[in-house]
Amino acid sequence: MQDKTKYEIEFVVHSSPQLLYQYLSTPSGLSEWFADNVNSRGELFTFIWDDGEEEAKLIRKKSGELVKFKWEESEGDDTFFEMRIVVDEITKDVSLLITDFAEDDEMEEAKMLWENQISDLKHVIGSV
Repeated sequence: MQDKTKYEIEFVVHSSPQLLYQYLSTPSGLSEWFADNVNSRGELFTFIWDDGEEEAKLIRKKSGELVKFKWEESEGDDTFFEMRIVVDEITKDVSLLITDFAEDDEMEEAKMLWENQISDLKHVIGSV
């Protein structure tokens, strides 16, 4: 298995941090834009798509600010994906900072996937 490279990608989102956090941290919020359906049992989240499902453990959350997940399949490595809400102190602009990992030859595809997902999120919350 190739080593994965960490990357960050930032999106401006016209939303309150509290509303945005609901879409990042709850199964019902995540199922509106991230997956077809999301179930959770405690810290274990099951993400369901047409072609299958994957489980991720919620390894960190800070109310109104961030959620950090680790895919079950990557248990033996240091990879994770994190969605962090950043508010500019001066302008009060809200951004969503995504931290994720991808293999070098899949980096552009991974970033495009996030761009599509966040586009769906913005549509759902009316931040288009």
